Amino acid sequence: MESNTFMRVEDVARELDVSKSYAYKVVRKLNAELKDMGYLTVAGRISKKYFLEKVCYGETERKGRDRNGSL
Repeated sequence: MESNTFMRVEDVARELDVSKSYAYKVVRKLNAELKDMGYLTVAGRISKKYFLEKVCYGETERKGRDRNGSL
């Protein structure tokens, strides 16, 4: 498995420019969503793909943009 498949709390905090304590809340919330969908989760880590989708970097956001990033 690729080493960057999961993000740690520190990575989430850095990406969102928030405190570690707030990043823990984000990770817990996202992991709860994944668990409700039937996925196995790991405390303190979140799927990088799922995280990026939930913070507006997912396919939905990209579909409306052209190659230059404009709408």
